[in-house]
Amino acid sequence: MKGMTIIVKTISSWVKVLIILFGIYIILFGHLTPGGGFAGGVILASSYVLLMLAFGGEFVKKDLPLSLVSKLDCLGAFMFILIALLGLVFGGVFFANFLFEKYGQPLHLLSAGTIPFSNIAIGLKVGASLFLVIYSLSICCKAGELDSH
Repeated sequence: MKGMTIIVKTISSWVKVLIILFGIYIILFGHLTPGGGFAGGVILASSYVLLMLAFGGEFVKKDLPLSLVSKLDCLGAFMFILIALLGLVFGGVFFANFLFEKYGQPLHLLSAGTIPFSNIAIGLKVGASLFLVIYSLSICCKAGELDSH
């Protein structure tokens, strides 16, 4: 039997959606509330780590292909560099907050200018990277167990 009991599997699949929504909320509103890209990315990665513990690595690999995770990782890094270069082009300084002057209204989603976009990029990068690291460690752990027997 791969994974855990049917109760753990059922609850994990329900809770996964709530954890992902919470991670997205933390990323999007990180400039208004405690949180941000790093914390939201860790929360997003934890939802799939929960599934990996409940169902096993092969289920997670089918549900979220490693090629897609790698592409999301690269997309997060590309977005972060793009935001920094756009600051150089439109603000005159590398990583300038050029949207703040135009759209900076208190307590709105774009009230912080480019910071929410940076949070999204960091959230993608951290979530995908952390998931890849934990998945890789789980594969190495399995390989180590097979060698010792």
